[in-house]
Amino acid sequence: METAASEGGRPGRRFGAWVAGLLFLAVSVVVGCRVADTDGITPVPQLLAFLPWLLAPAGLGLLLAVLARWWFGVVWALALLGLLAWFIEPYGKSTQPDGPPLAAFRVLTSNVEFGQATDALVAAVRREKPDIVFVQECEYTCDALLRKDLGAGYPHRAAQVAEGSKGSVVLSRFPLDPADAVTGTMAMPGAVADVRGHAVRLQLAHPMPPLPGRTNLWRRELGELRDFAAEDHGTPLVVAGDFNASQDHAAFRRILDTGLQDAARLDGHDRTPSWPARTTPTFGAQIDHVLVSADLSVSAVRFLDLAGTDHRALVADLTLHQRR
Repeated sequence: METAASEGGRPGRRFGAWVAGLLFLAVSVVVGCRVADTDGITPVPQLLAFLPWLLAPAGLGLLLAVLARWWFGVVWALALLGLLAWFIEPYGKSTQPDGPPLAAFRVLTSNVEFGQATDALVAAVRREKPDIVFVQECEYTCDALLRKDLGAGYPHRAAQVAEGSKGSVVLSRFPLDPADAVTGTMAMPGAVADVRGHAVRLQLAHPMPPLPGRTNLWRRELGELRDFAAEDHGTPLVVAGDFNASQDHAAFRRILDTGLQDAARLDGHDRTPSWPARTTPTFGAQIDHVLVSADLSVSAVRFLDLAGTDHRALVADLTLHQRR
């Protein structure tokens, strides 16, 4: 015979099971899209950026399922947690070139959020002394300040300056030859740098973010970057900027599938968040990247906090190697 206490506990257990089921259902939709290698529709692309953090609702659901003695829910939770743990592992190749080194150089990429963080970027550039700087959301005031404060040290540039978030600039100590830009709503200029006598192709990345109702545009512009990376340039390649995507997005993984490697991953920082800066490094997603071709190695990667922007800047030390 059941006691009055056990009978009184049934509604609480049922409520706990219902809450756990709703948590599992929400997490399952996102994880299911990850399993299917698709970014789905809103809100899935937005949630995929924070895939590792889904461990929290899945873990809470597991606790509720145990307390409710809902054993099917316990199995469901364990399956979700196992899949999440699997997908949190780094994606893509992780190899280093074996040819002799030819030239070492440093790159820095920063989204200055409508130019608001330009002063902080200038200070960071003077401190970090990168050889190449990729700047996103650089409008007219930003461009003028970069010319004034950094023009002497970075006499070479590839720029498409525009208002708001659409402008982008590449600054370089090395001579630059012009190259076609990648098509996008926001500027994505390119160039070929003469790095101590060796040609290195540079491409700035800044596709549209996956805003609700505009995810098709986001996918298309990431696809443009993927098509560019898949072309046989025969030249070492660096693609850097604000990709508005993490390794948990299928559209970004397609770029990695071309053979490019993420510098942060090569230096052991594959899950270090870069956005939103106000909650990093405690909470966030890594959507700012430096991607390199197979003839470039990575010796160090660091994320920098800059005042005035919701993105952290990224510094990567690279070495160009002779191809075998």
